[in-house]
Amino acid sequence: MSATWGYGADNGPSRWAEQFPVAKDGRRQSPIEIKNAETKYDPSLKQLNPSYDPSGAKSLINNGVSVQVDFDDSKGQSVLSGGPIKGKFRLRQFHLHWGSRDEHGSEHIIDGKSYPAELHLVHWNAEKYPSFEVAAKEPDGLAVLGAFLKISDENPALKRIISSLDSVKVKGSRIEFKDFDPITLLPPRLNYWTYLGSLTTPPLYESVTWILLRDPIPISKEQMAKFRTLQFTGPDNLMQDNFRPPQPLNNREVQRNFQ
Repeated sequence: MSATWGYGADNGPSRWAEQFPVAKDGRRQSPIEIKNAETKYDPSLKQLNPSYDPSGAKSLINNGVSVQVDFDDSKGQSVLSGGPIKGKFRLRQFHLHWGSRDEHGSEHIIDGKSYPAELHLVHWNAEKYPSFEVAAKEPDGLAVLGAFLKISDENPALKRIISSLDSVKVKGSRIEFKDFDPITLLPPRLNYWTYLGSLTTPPLYESVTWILLRDPIPISKEQMAKFRTLQFTGPDNLMQDNFRPPQPLNNREVQRNFQ
């Protein structure tokens, strides 16, 4: 296996366990397939309360496996609270996973259905841990808010990101990306499923409380195609199918806050 992980035949998810044994030995790996009829409605689950400060947005980067918007998480101005988590979790970054075709690209599968892409907003438990790096290794350290993207109308909230993709086409490229409010990316209703899982990329730490929004957000075919023009490592290696397949549920309970 190559020194770095990725999504190719030689370094993709089927090979990750060679460097990261938790990929096959872990008990709460992500993503998973969610079968709604087998989930449990929990009336005690609170409403989600995302509160983001647009001035915290810092940069847009192609990190070689996805495109990511980084946030200043030093002051706790952008936080997620409510839902299944206790306290306020600070927003660290958000990124996306997508497929080479519109039929498949999301990491989580809902009742056998895959979406073209999945958005992940990554938060960490700053009330309990001193840094993201420490929190990422703790069972209750991270909370990832996920939203599915569905081919539909053009999404105005994605326009600014997509219009900037040409500037970060190659791995390692970064541009300043300020004054962006991630709340604009979320659907109007924040009904969700939740379960205990892991990062879906190495090192695959089992530290994530997953919160997956039931309602997808729109994206046009043209907007979706633009993400596929990014590059993993070069012009002959386009950034596509950067998702991990579903992992065993291992008797975990998936809860929902809606009936």
